[in-house]
Amino acid sequence: MTDFLAKAQELFNYTQTLRRDFHMHPELGFEEIRTAGIVAKELRELGLETATGIAKTGVVALLEGAKPGPVLLLRFDTDALPIEEETGAEYASTISGKMHACGHDGHVAVGLTVAKMLNEMRDDLAGSVKFVFQPAEEGVVNQEGRSGAGQMIHEGVLENPKVNQALALHLWNSKPLGWLGIGTGPMMAGAEYFKITVYGKGGHGAMPQVSVDPILAASEIVSALQSVVARNVDPLKPAVLTVASIKGGEAFNVIPPKVELTGTIRTFEPEVRQIVLERFETIVLNMAKAMGCTAEINLKQISPAVINASEIAEKVRIATGHIFPETMIDEGNYLTMGAEDMAFMLEKVPGCYFFVGSANTEKGLDYDHHHPKFDIDEDALPRAAALMAAAAVEILK
Repeated sequence: MTDFLAKAQELFNYTQTLRRDFHMHPELGFEEIRTAGIVAKELRELGLETATGIAKTGVVALLEGAKPGPVLLLRFDTDALPIEEETGAEYASTISGKMHACGHDGHVAVGLTVAKMLNEMRDDLAGSVKFVFQPAEEGVVNQEGRSGAGQMIHEGVLENPKVNQALALHLWNSKPLGWLGIGTGPMMAGAEYFKITVYGKGGHGAMPQVSVDPILAASEIVSALQSVVARNVDPLKPAVLTVASIKGGEAFNVIPPKVELTGTIRTFEPEVRQIVLERFETIVLNMAKAMGCTAEINLKQISPAVINASEIAEKVRIATGHIFPETMIDEGNYLTMGAEDMAFMLEKVPGCYFFVGSANTEKGLDYDHHHPKFDIDEDALPRAAALMAAAAVEILK
């Protein structure tokens, strides 16, 4: 079998240079114009059939093996976050208020490295590899309400040629360099966004009896919602319901006419999701009514749960055994309540989403995702590239 790790390490300078360049020039969801241009250029220089402008800033390239076989999709997300970077790194973001604080810069660099590696062995591949560089994974949606993955699916990324299996990875700063998480079944939670608007009757803060206070009603709603997971969901089944913002009122002596609350719901199982959503609606509407107010709910699904197919996950673990024979794979129920829109693709085709540890406490590179000081140990880059390439070959054998 090809020594993928040695090849990835040989390409480390290429991977690192790309990653640092992307890190210095972060772009938010559906705005990844510069990133997409570099990706397309690199893929075309490999001689791959490359399409741009998919989901506005997405890039897709097809590598056809010399032998007939299935089509394997490899997905790499490209967007950054609206965060002011505080790492002090020499390659820190050059754009105020924007930062690659989740590792997607590394994902793009890894994806291009994998394309180089697999392109060199295309004569040995039985099937095709569809490289998908996807915009807008970080919760950004377009006017149609679709994330990057949802819009790419809508525009046919799983067709022409039809995709049979899919892989994706995430550099994971919640775990140390050397750790690998390759599980079966649920891996990341399904996520909902909600906005609650509580309507009351505004008035003078010194005369509350002639007003209907939406702030008081909102407070009762927040408290009551804490009972949903605590008292309606099986304690052995994970669920989260978080109210993350409350906005209402401008002056210290004025009761406002309305209050807005936003937050998120996270679940893994459809049955649990249904229970939480039903109780959520019942509590919000009836608690508002009990307090003399009315409430309006705006609820949107960000993504379903990420669920790995057992047969694909097993092939990724087999590939891991070839290139990291001494690494203990965390294949238990490693779950995270983080959401990931790769779930939309995994609803359509069987696949595996795996994690590659990237933290290093000794180097101070252990801030978690979405933190302004987030940064990875770049030694994780060749490990990720090697595993993705090896897994692709294992699946296409």
